[in-house]
Amino acid sequence: MIDVRSMAQLQLLRRLKPQNLCSANKFSSVPKQESAQIDTEPAGNPVTNPLDHPDLFDVKSLFTLQDLFKARVHLGHKDGLLDSYMKPYLHGIRQRQTVIDLEQTVPRLQLALNFAAHIAYRDGIILLVNRTSQFSQLVERTATECGEYAHTREWQGGCFTNAWIQFGPGTRLPDLLVFLHTLEDAFVQHRGVRDAAKMNIPSIGIVDSNADPRLITYPIPGNDDSPAAMELYCRLFKTAILRGKERRKAEEKV
Repeated sequence: MIDVRSMAQLQLLRRLKPQNLCSANKFSSVPKQESAQIDTEPAGNPVTNPLDHPDLFDVKSLFTLQDLFKARVHLGHKDGLLDSYMKPYLHGIRQRQTVIDLEQTVPRLQLALNFAAHIAYRDGIILLVNRTSQFSQLVERTATECGEYAHTREWQGGCFTNAWIQFGPGTRLPDLLVFLHTLEDAFVQHRGVRDAAKMNIPSIGIVDSNADPRLITYPIPGNDDSPAAMELYCRLFKTAILRGKERRKAEEKV
């Protein structure tokens, strides 16, 4: 028989929320209309658990669907290179050119930016990954500007799975990988995607129409070859990461 008193106590515990997360500081919510500033003063309803807030860092204000369209994010590869797992993310095919559905890209990109901001807010290590030599300097500069790390060279096998032997004990792995290009070439998936999945490291990835999104934690359907699109991605992720860090620093001063 079910103990009614025990069930009542269990329901009461589920309603309770922790008053503090990692420190004695209380978190205040950020008004959506003031996205450029971090509110350090306690609001009427302070955020006791930042993960409960749907958009704590107001990343939804960073871009619009029109911005993605102007940056050619919707343009995929030819239909002959189409990966079967990317078909649900397509709007259609026109003159053998795949067209990515930006209505699906927008919420997925917002979710990924919010996750990256939370990792930065928690003082996590973020690694930006790109194998295309054309954008190596852009990715490295973006990582430097937001105080994170970049990997734009050939991926060494066992970089994560064998890190304690290659780099010594106590090696800390990244808390998040952001793949701005998920392929080594037109057909081969980046080996870092597989290694991150093996080590349960969350990943964000821009997946073009010729990519396989299954091993990416937060896949973002979009063009990964256009310079305008790559510049947009780098700007968005840099801004989201900096917002997370600025909020953490502001709350540490309180």
